[in-house]
Amino acid sequence: MVLGAQRALESFRIVLGITTATCDTDVQKETEPHVYLSKEEVKEKIQSYNSSVTDKLKMTLNSNGIYTGFIKVQMELCRPITVQSSSGQGTCAPSNNDSAFYLPNDCVNTLHISSTNTVCEVIEALLKKFFVADNPAKFALYKRCHKEDQVYICKLSDREHPLYLRLVAGPRTDMLSFVLREHETGEVMWEAFSLPELQNFLRILDKEENEQLQILKKRYAAYRDKLEEALGGVWKPG
Repeated sequence: MVLGAQRALESFRIVLGITTATCDTDVQKETEPHVYLSKEEVKEKIQSYNSSVTDKLKMTLNSNGIYTGFIKVQMELCRPITVQSSSGQGTCAPSNNDSAFYLPNDCVNTLHISSTNTVCEVIEALLKKFFVADNPAKFALYKRCHKEDQVYICKLSDREHPLYLRLVAGPRTDMLSFVLREHETGEVMWEAFSLPELQNFLRILDKEENEQLQILKKRYAAYRDKLEEALGGVWKPG
């Protein structure tokens, strides 16, 4: 029931448009510029990464600074996927012979990608590997991270580079993993949960709302200080 409650709360957050609030560190990343590593820093991280994995899963740094490696993505799809028939493989057009079925939640796919591949490209590669005929725009890639014995999940933006996230986090999937899900559109069946669970949802949402409010207040206070400083420089007493 705990897993069902977590998924329901995540769905509720998506309906409210507060998906990023599921992880404080992810909220901060959305407001901070992307940190780019130097070629030497990338080289050092790859060497450290490769020392902890097998030969088949090691990353490779090319002379142009682009590196390649592997990521694992868990397929957590609630709705059936449409799979192209053998006659339709290699094309994007659906066929009358296409079939639909559910993927098990424990299905994990390994992809070989480069540091230049974006989230959109990773989703397209996953669907192509499974011969999925559904529109890639129906799906989203999430990262699942562990912090202080709790699990957080955050939707990745289209501009993110999954292999970079894998490199920075290291090879341990218990610290960072990737999940493919559909874009949530359905309503949550709240009557399926007990009163204590619903009350706990409210406490969590109240806490997150207050945290987001404090972040906004600090941000606008900083803007106000800069504006007042600029105005003080223009309107000096004669």
